[in-house]
Order: sequence, then structure tokens, then C-alpha cells
Amino acid sequence: MDLFAPWHIIILIGAVLLLFGGKKIPEMMGGIGKGMKEFKKAIKDENEKPDDAPKSIPSSDNKKEPLKE
Repeated sequence: MDLFAPWHIIILIGAVLLLFGGKKIPEMMGGIGKGMKEFKKAIKDENEKPDDAPKSIPSSDNKKEPLKE
């Protein structure tokens, strides 16, 4: 037996329509679409931004010798 039979999906769609109404659902989907679009743009911008951190650790030539007692 499948997890979601066709009649389960029909009942679920009916319940969503009753809860939110036919007019509110397209508004919600539009908001979700805009949010996903902004998220993808932010991820793309973050990946294209150059890193400010140095690629390698600079070596120091000023090594101190241990104290002699």
C-alpha cells in the first residue's frame, strides 16, 4: 500500500481549500516563489563574491630563540 494514495491527495487538497480559500492559495504560492528566488540570488551572489581572507598563511622570518639560562 502506497503512503499517499490518490484519494489521500484529493482529501488533502480539499482540506487546504477549505482552510485557506481559493483566493489566498495563489497569494501564498507567489510569496513562496519570491522567497525562493531571493534565496537563490543570495546564494549565487555569495558564491561569486571574492574571499577577503588570504589564501595562505604568511610566514614570519622573525623567529625568536629560546632564552638561555
